[in-house]
Amino acid sequence: MAELQMLLEEEIPAGRRALLDSFTNLERVAEYCESNYVQSTDKQRALEETKSYTTQSLASVAYLINTLANNVLQMLDIQASQLNYVHRSLDAALLDI
Repeated sequence: MAELQMLLEEEIPAGRRALLDSFTNLERVAEYCESNYVQSTDKQRALEETKSYTTQSLASVAYLINTLANNVLQMLDIQASQLNYVHRSLDAALLDI
């Protein structure tokens, strides 16, 4: 029960916040890359820098999504186990009637 509570109250909300923060940061990176490319005299270097930021950003977002998805799956597994327990308890109670 404590594990489910931790997932619901801490881990999953923190994962959502991290994704939202990442979204904001990605917007800033995109603005920087665009500005950098426009102002740069070395377009090839600016493009390579943009590619590097893009790769790092995608890896970061993929990691955050994977972490959040794993936490949601863990939560669903715990809830499924709890539902199975309730179902078995109800079946046992009905047999006693």
